[in-house]
Amino acid sequence: MTVSLNQVSSDEKHILKNLYSLYLHDLSEYTEDLDISSDGSFEFDSFELIWKREGLTPYFLKKDKMIVGFLLLLERPFLNKEYDYSINDIFILKKYRRKGMAIALLKELFKQKKGCYFVVALAKNIPAVIFWRKIFSVLKIDFDEKKKMIDGEECLMQSFQI
Repeated sequence: MTVSLNQVSSDEKHILKNLYSLYLHDLSEYTEDLDISSDGSFEFDSFELIWKREGLTPYFLKKDKMIVGFLLLLERPFLNKEYDYSINDIFILKKYRRKGMAIALLKELFKQKKGCYFVVALAKNIPAVIFWRKIFSVLKIDFDEKKKMIDGEECLMQSFQI
């Protein structure tokens, strides 16, 4: 099995938009702020910013050339000076979860991009909290965790150095 991170081109943004709808559907279980739109999809309201702002980089997560998910990486100049990177969103199709792909993909990302990172998860999203704690444990990453209120939602912010 070969896993890889591939930057999403603007020609592929329709694929990313479809995957975002699936991701937001999953996330809607943990927040009242996400609802289905009139066309039957979940929409990321800032989706077009990805293509307009420097420092927002989407990647497809691939297994043997097949798209199995995505990752949205935030970096400077989009981020402030305190952090180099944030993994804003990570999504793997359910069929491919719990098979070690996320660990392999994050290892690759961390090999390519060293620096100070943070991730944020809704505190109610226990699977995401468990996911990140497992990543930190398996990859032997020391992290700091703080509770924060973001847009009226209790979140956990985990910061770490690679």
